[in-house]
Amino acid sequence: MGPISIIQMKRVIYSVYVDIPTHELDNQNPYFWDTISKSERTKIALKENYQRLLHVKEKYSEQIGVDFKFYQYNSEYQLYEKFFKDQYPQITAYNIVNFYKIHLLYELAKDYDEILYLDFDVVPCTDQSFFDAWDLHEGICLYNNNKDVNKRKRPIDRINHSVRSPTAKFYNCQAMLHHQGHSGINDVINTGIIGACSEHLQQLRYFDDFANTLDFMKQLTEELEDTIYPPNIIKMFGYDNETVMSYRMRTNDVPVQWLNDAWHYFYDVEMHIPKQTMMLHAVNKKFDFVWRFYEKLNF
Repeated sequence: MGPISIIQMKRVIYSVYVDIPTHELDNQNPYFWDTISKSERTKIALKENYQRLLHVKEKYSEQIGVDFKFYQYNSEYQLYEKFFKDQYPQITAYNIVNFYKIHLLYELAKDYDEILYLDFDVVPCTDQSFFDAWDLHEGICLYNNNKDVNKRKRPIDRINHSVRSPTAKFYNCQAMLHHQGHSGINDVINTGIIGACSEHLQQLRYFDDFANTLDFMKQLTEELEDTIYPPNIIKMFGYDNETVMSYRMRTNDVPVQWLNDAWHYFYDVEMHIPKQTMMLHAVNKKFDFVWRFYEKLNF
Protein backbone atom coordinates (compact mmCIF):
# COMPACT_ATOMS: atom_id res chain seq x y z
CA MET A 1 0.00 0.00 0.00
CA GLY A 2 1.47 3.33 -1.06
CA PRO A 3 1.68 6.48 1.05
CA ILE A 4 -1.60 8.21 1.83
CA SER A 5 -1.83 11.52 0.00
CA ILE A 6 -3.14 14.50 1.91
CA ILE A 7 -5.23 16.89 -0.15
CA GLN A 8 -3.99 20.43 0.37
CA MET A 9 -6.82 22.94 0.41
CA LYS A 10 -6.28 26.04 -1.70
CA ARG A 11 -7.03 28.96 0.58
CA VAL A 12 -7.17 32.71 0.12
CA ILE A 13 -7.92 35.88 2.07
CA TYR A 14 -9.20 38.95 0.26
CA SER A 15 -10.37 42.47 0.94
CA VAL A 16 -11.88 45.34 -1.04
CA TYR A 17 -11.34 49.09 -0.94
CA VAL A 18 -13.24 51.49 -3.17
CA ASP A 19 -12.94 55.18 -2.35
CA ILE A 20 -16.51 56.31 -3.06
CA PRO A 21 -16.62 59.85 -4.52
CA THR A 22 -17.96 62.40 -2.06
CA HIS A 23 -20.94 63.29 -4.25
CA GLU A 24 -22.03 59.61 -4.25
CA LEU A 25 -22.00 59.15 -0.49
CA ASP A 26 -25.38 58.46 1.08
CA ASN A 27 -26.12 60.54 4.13
CA GLN A 28 -26.11 58.58 7.40
CA ASN A 29 -26.43 59.70 10.98
CA PRO A 30 -23.05 60.34 12.65
CA TYR A 31 -21.29 57.79 14.85
CA PHE A 32 -22.13 58.34 18.52
CA TRP A 33 -18.83 60.15 19.03
CA ASP A 34 -18.89 62.22 15.84
CA THR A 35 -20.59 65.19 14.18
CA ILE A 36 -20.33 64.32 10.47
CA SER A 37 -22.13 61.64 8.44
CA LYS A 38 -20.96 58.04 8.95
CA SER A 39 -20.37 57.82 5.21
CA GLU A 40 -18.09 60.83 5.21
CA ARG A 41 -16.23 59.66 8.33
CA THR A 42 -15.72 56.22 6.79
CA LYS A 43 -14.29 57.74 3.63
CA ILE A 44 -11.84 59.87 5.64
CA ALA A 45 -10.85 57.13 8.10
CA LEU A 46 -10.21 54.42 5.49
CA LYS A 47 -8.12 56.76 3.37
CA GLU A 48 -6.06 57.95 6.37
CA ASN A 49 -5.43 54.37 7.55
CA TYR A 50 -5.12 52.79 4.10
CA GLN A 51 -1.51 51.61 4.26
CA ARG A 52 -1.75 50.13 7.71
CA LEU A 53 -5.09 48.40 7.07
CA LEU A 54 -3.62 46.81 3.96
CA HIS A 55 -0.37 45.84 5.69
CA VAL A 56 -2.01 43.99 8.62
CA LYS A 57 -3.99 41.82 6.20
CA GLU A 58 -0.93 41.07 4.08
CA LYS A 59 1.01 40.23 7.26
CA TYR A 60 -1.69 37.90 8.58
CA SER A 61 -2.00 36.07 5.26
CA GLU A 62 1.77 35.56 5.15
CA GLN A 63 1.86 34.37 8.76
CA ILE A 64 -0.72 31.63 8.18
CA GLY A 65 0.61 30.74 4.73
CA VAL A 66 -2.29 31.58 2.43
CA ASP A 67 -2.69 33.79 -0.63
CA PHE A 68 -3.91 37.36 -0.28
CA LYS A 69 -5.88 39.30 -2.88
CA PHE A 70 -6.69 42.98 -2.73
CA TYR A 71 -9.29 44.63 -4.97
CA GLN A 72 -9.68 48.33 -5.66
CA TYR A 73 -11.39 50.63 -8.14
CA ASN A 74 -10.39 49.32 -11.57
CA SER A 75 -11.88 48.50 -14.97
CA GLU A 76 -13.51 45.32 -13.62
CA TYR A 77 -15.21 47.24 -10.86
CA GLN A 78 -16.28 49.96 -13.30
CA LEU A 79 -18.08 47.38 -15.44
CA TYR A 80 -19.79 45.94 -12.38
CA GLU A 81 -20.79 49.40 -11.21
CA LYS A 82 -22.12 50.32 -14.66
CA PHE A 83 -24.69 47.51 -14.55
CA PHE A 84 -26.21 48.97 -11.39
CA LYS A 85 -26.06 52.58 -12.53
CA ASP A 86 -27.74 51.70 -15.81
CA GLN A 87 -30.34 49.26 -14.50
CA TYR A 88 -30.81 50.28 -10.85
CA PRO A 89 -29.82 53.94 -10.44
CA GLN A 90 -31.55 54.07 -7.05
CA ILE A 91 -28.97 51.69 -5.55
CA THR A 92 -26.24 53.59 -3.73
CA ALA A 93 -22.50 53.35 -4.38
CA TYR A 94 -22.13 51.89 -0.88
CA ASN A 95 -24.48 49.03 -1.72
CA ILE A 96 -22.79 48.42 -5.09
CA VAL A 97 -19.40 48.00 -3.38
CA ASN A 98 -20.93 45.52 -0.95
CA PHE A 99 -22.55 43.47 -3.71
CA TYR A 100 -19.18 43.53 -5.48
CA LYS A 101 -17.43 41.93 -2.52
CA ILE A 102 -19.90 39.01 -2.67
CA HIS A 103 -19.36 38.80 -6.43
CA LEU A 104 -15.62 38.44 -5.78
CA LEU A 105 -16.32 35.64 -3.31
CA TYR A 106 -17.80 33.66 -6.18
CA GLU A 107 -15.00 34.61 -8.57
CA LEU A 108 -12.37 33.37 -6.10
CA ALA A 109 -14.33 30.16 -5.51
CA LYS A 110 -13.46 29.20 -9.09
CA ASP A 111 -9.82 28.80 -8.06
CA TYR A 112 -9.87 28.30 -4.29
CA ASP A 113 -11.47 25.72 -1.98
CA GLU A 114 -11.72 27.95 1.10
CA ILE A 115 -12.05 31.71 1.23
CA LEU A 116 -11.91 34.31 3.97
CA TYR A 117 -13.26 37.78 3.26
CA LEU A 118 -12.32 40.72 5.49
CA ASP A 119 -13.88 44.17 5.23
CA PHE A 120 -11.17 46.78 4.82
CA ASP A 121 -11.83 48.04 8.38
CA VAL A 122 -11.14 44.59 9.86
CA VAL A 123 -7.81 44.14 11.66
CA PRO A 124 -6.44 40.62 12.31
CA CYS A 125 -5.11 40.52 15.89
CA THR A 126 -3.64 37.02 15.94
CA ASP A 127 -1.28 34.69 14.11
CA GLN A 128 -3.67 31.75 14.60
CA SER A 129 -5.12 30.55 11.31
CA PHE A 130 -8.80 31.23 10.80
CA PHE A 131 -8.89 28.15 8.56
CA ASP A 132 -7.60 25.95 11.37
CA ALA A 133 -10.01 27.41 13.92
CA TRP A 134 -13.08 27.01 11.70
CA ASP A 135 -13.92 24.01 9.52
CA LEU A 136 -15.53 25.76 6.57
CA HIS A 137 -17.06 22.51 5.35
CA GLU A 138 -19.35 22.63 8.40
CA GLY A 139 -21.04 25.83 7.18
CA ILE A 140 -20.50 29.42 6.10
CA CYS A 141 -18.92 31.46 8.89
CA LEU A 142 -20.82 34.68 9.60
CA TYR A 143 -21.62 37.03 12.46
CA ASN A 144 -25.15 38.03 13.41
CA ASN A 145 -26.49 41.23 14.95
CA ASN A 146 -29.76 39.66 16.11
CA LYS A 147 -29.42 41.17 19.57
CA ASP A 148 -29.53 44.68 18.08
CA VAL A 149 -32.97 44.40 16.47
CA ASN A 150 -35.36 46.94 17.99
CA LYS A 151 -33.30 47.14 21.17
CA ARG A 152 -35.66 49.69 22.72
CA LYS A 153 -38.60 47.30 22.25
CA ARG A 154 -40.77 49.92 20.58
CA PRO A 155 -44.14 49.04 18.96
CA ILE A 156 -43.68 48.33 15.26
CA ASP A 157 -45.45 51.55 14.19
CA ARG A 158 -42.99 53.64 16.23
CA ILE A 159 -39.74 52.12 15.01
CA ASN A 160 -37.52 54.54 13.13
CA HIS A 161 -34.02 53.47 12.09
CA SER A 162 -31.48 53.93 9.31
CA VAL A 163 -31.73 51.64 6.27
CA ARG A 164 -28.37 50.20 7.37
CA SER A 165 -29.54 49.30 10.87
CA PRO A 166 -30.02 45.70 12.06
CA THR A 167 -33.70 46.49 12.61
CA ALA A 168 -34.15 47.61 8.99
CA LYS A 169 -32.40 44.50 7.67
CA PHE A 170 -34.47 42.21 9.89
CA TYR A 171 -37.82 43.57 8.68
CA ASN A 172 -36.64 43.83 5.08
CA CYS A 173 -35.64 40.17 5.02
CA GLN A 174 -38.80 39.20 6.88
CA ALA A 175 -40.90 40.94 4.22
CA MET A 176 -38.99 39.18 1.42
CA LEU A 177 -39.57 35.81 3.06
CA HIS A 178 -43.25 36.47 3.82
CA HIS A 179 -44.02 37.57 0.27
CA GLN A 180 -42.47 34.37 -1.05
CA GLY A 181 -44.51 32.18 1.25
CA HIS A 182 -41.80 31.45 3.82
CA SER A 183 -41.70 31.92 7.55
CA GLY A 184 -40.40 35.38 8.39
CA ILE A 185 -37.77 33.98 10.77
CA ASN A 186 -34.35 35.32 9.79
CA ASP A 187 -30.96 36.33 11.11
CA VAL A 188 -29.47 39.80 10.80
CA ILE A 189 -26.22 38.86 9.12
CA ASN A 190 -23.11 41.01 9.08
CA THR A 191 -20.85 40.33 6.09
CA GLY A 192 -17.80 42.19 7.41
CA ILE A 193 -16.12 38.79 7.82
CA ILE A 194 -17.11 35.77 5.74
CA GLY A 195 -15.53 32.33 5.76
CA ALA A 196 -16.84 29.98 3.08
CA CYS A 197 -16.02 26.96 0.96
CA SER A 198 -16.96 26.64 -2.69
CA GLU A 199 -19.49 23.89 -1.95
CA HIS A 200 -21.66 26.07 0.27
CA LEU A 201 -21.39 29.06 -2.05
CA GLN A 202 -22.90 26.90 -4.77
CA GLN A 203 -25.70 25.93 -2.38
CA LEU A 204 -26.25 29.57 -1.40
CA ARG A 205 -26.89 30.61 -5.03
CA TYR A 206 -26.59 34.25 -3.99
CA PHE A 207 -26.75 35.65 -7.51
CA ASP A 208 -29.26 33.25 -9.03
CA ASP A 209 -32.02 35.29 -10.68
CA PHE A 210 -30.37 38.36 -9.16
CA ALA A 211 -32.15 40.91 -11.36
CA ASN A 212 -35.51 39.58 -10.17
CA THR A 213 -34.31 39.73 -6.57
CA LEU A 214 -33.46 43.43 -6.97
CA ASP A 215 -36.79 44.10 -8.71
CA PHE A 216 -38.54 42.35 -5.84
CA MET A 217 -36.67 44.47 -3.29
CA LYS A 218 -37.71 47.58 -5.20
CA GLN A 219 -41.31 46.42 -5.14
CA LEU A 220 -41.13 46.10 -1.36
CA THR A 221 -40.02 49.73 -1.02
CA GLU A 222 -43.31 50.76 -2.61
CA GLU A 223 -46.29 50.45 -0.28
CA LEU A 224 -48.11 47.38 -1.54
CA GLU A 225 -51.84 47.18 -0.97
CA ASP A 226 -51.54 43.84 0.78
CA THR A 227 -48.55 44.70 2.95
CA ILE A 228 -48.66 44.05 6.68
CA TYR A 229 -45.96 46.67 7.32
CA PRO A 230 -46.63 50.27 8.36
CA PRO A 231 -45.04 53.11 6.32
CA ASN A 232 -42.26 53.69 8.87
CA ILE A 233 -41.03 50.12 8.33
CA ILE A 234 -41.33 50.24 4.54
CA LYS A 235 -39.27 53.45 4.62
CA MET A 236 -36.35 51.39 6.01
CA PHE A 237 -36.38 48.84 3.17
CA GLY A 238 -33.52 48.98 0.69
CA TYR A 239 -30.94 46.97 -1.24
CA ASP A 240 -28.51 45.69 1.33
CA ASN A 241 -26.18 42.78 0.57
CA GLU A 242 -26.72 41.45 4.08
CA THR A 243 -30.48 41.32 3.62
CA VAL A 244 -29.99 39.24 0.48
CA MET A 245 -27.48 37.03 2.31
CA SER A 246 -29.95 36.30 5.09
CA TYR A 247 -32.74 35.68 2.57
CA ARG A 248 -30.62 33.23 0.56
CA MET A 249 -29.31 31.45 3.65
CA ARG A 250 -32.91 30.78 4.71
CA THR A 251 -34.50 29.94 1.38
CA ASN A 252 -31.65 27.63 0.33
CA ASP A 253 -31.15 26.08 3.79
CA VAL A 254 -27.41 26.77 3.86
CA PRO A 255 -25.50 25.56 6.95
CA VAL A 256 -24.07 28.38 9.03
CA GLN A 257 -21.48 28.71 11.78
CA TRP A 258 -21.92 31.81 13.88
CA LEU A 259 -18.65 33.56 14.57
CA ASN A 260 -18.07 34.33 18.22
CA ASP A 261 -16.90 37.69 19.52
CA ALA A 262 -13.28 36.59 19.48
CA TRP A 263 -13.31 35.92 15.73
CA HIS A 264 -15.54 38.87 14.89
CA TYR A 265 -15.34 41.55 17.54
CA PHE A 266 -17.94 44.09 16.48
CA TYR A 267 -16.22 47.24 17.75
CA ASP A 268 -19.06 49.76 17.72
CA VAL A 269 -20.38 51.64 20.76
CA GLU A 270 -18.09 49.89 23.24
CA MET A 271 -14.85 51.73 23.98
CA HIS A 272 -13.13 48.54 25.10
CA ILE A 273 -11.42 45.81 23.09
CA PRO A 274 -11.21 42.40 24.84
CA LYS A 275 -7.72 40.91 24.98
CA GLN A 276 -8.96 37.64 23.42
CA THR A 277 -9.96 39.42 20.19
CA MET A 278 -8.72 37.62 17.05
CA MET A 279 -10.46 39.68 14.37
CA LEU A 280 -11.36 43.28 15.17
CA HIS A 281 -14.05 44.89 13.03
CA ALA A 282 -13.65 48.63 13.56
CA VAL A 283 -17.25 49.54 12.81
CA ASN A 284 -16.92 52.82 14.71
CA LYS A 285 -13.74 53.80 12.81
CA LYS A 286 -11.90 54.62 16.05
CA PHE A 287 -8.57 53.54 14.62
CA ASP A 288 -6.56 55.42 17.24
CA PHE A 289 -7.87 52.92 19.83
CA VAL A 290 -7.48 50.03 17.40
CA TRP A 291 -3.80 50.68 16.70
CA ARG A 292 -2.98 51.16 20.39
CA PHE A 293 -4.51 47.74 21.07
CA TYR A 294 -2.73 46.19 18.09
CA GLU A 295 0.69 47.55 19.08
CA LYS A 296 0.48 45.77 22.46
CA LEU A 297 0.13 42.36 20.84
CA ASN A 298 3.10 40.01 20.70
CA PHE A 299 2.88 37.88 17.59
